[in-house]
Amino acid sequence: MTSTWLHSLPLWQMTVVVFGAVGIVGAGIHFVGRRLAASGHRRSFTALSPGLLSPIGVIFGLLIAFTAAQVWNDTAQANAAVDTEAGALRSVVVLSAVFPEDAQMRLRSLIREYIEYTATIEWTSMAQGAATLKISPPTLNKALQFTLSLPANTPGQQTAQRQVAVSLEQALEARRQRILVSRSEVSGVKWLCLSFLAACLVFAIALIHCENRLTSALAIGLFCASLATTVLLILSHDRPFLGAIAVSPDPLWQVIPEDR
Repeated sequence: MTSTWLHSLPLWQMTVVVFGAVGIVGAGIHFVGRRLAASGHRRSFTALSPGLLSPIGVIFGLLIAFTAAQVWNDTAQANAAVDTEAGALRSVVVLSAVFPEDAQMRLRSLIREYIEYTATIEWTSMAQGAATLKISPPTLNKALQFTLSLPANTPGQQTAQRQVAVSLEQALEARRQRILVSRSEVSGVKWLCLSFLAACLVFAIALIHCENRLTSALAIGLFCASLATTVLLILSHDRPFLGAIAVSPDPLWQVIPEDR
């Protein structure tokens, strides 16, 4: 996985790191371009056509668009999974009122334990990318088994029993989706391809404008500022459950049943 320390930085520190790194690389390419323009191959470099920027820019833009679409889709899926899970658990809490007092308290206690475990221990594991489906939530499984074992003596209890079982299954499925999307991120290969194409584009800008130092510096500076903004936007949303703009467990805390 991509370095966790970078994703976990506060937004302003991540901004400094990204803009600083892109700026240093851009300045280095600008310096190299000036040295090459002053060498004996000056005529070869100045003969480069500005039309070269278009195909490289189009390829780079497409790769950025596909990467951004992946990142935002992962974030949307993570939010949807958490909302679905919270809604299903809320339904269980509401429908448990149909059962006898002891059964109701037992169900509410199991849901409370599950939410506390999920919002603390499991959320930390997801932020680190270490959560897996191998570990099954024991409290939620117990809640499902307990629900199915309850004696339903009235039509209302029978209906509530079926709906509670369905809601618990929905919560389990939402948890599965949440854990799967927590392991999603922009791969190292994509970052490497983006970096290489960006470097090629900056180098092409430096060579095409090598005869005018100020024009070259302005063109590279504008492109690097745009590039750093794009990288910052993708990086800050890359890991759905880690970072300053991470998906929070607030929807789960909002539906936690009160202790009676």
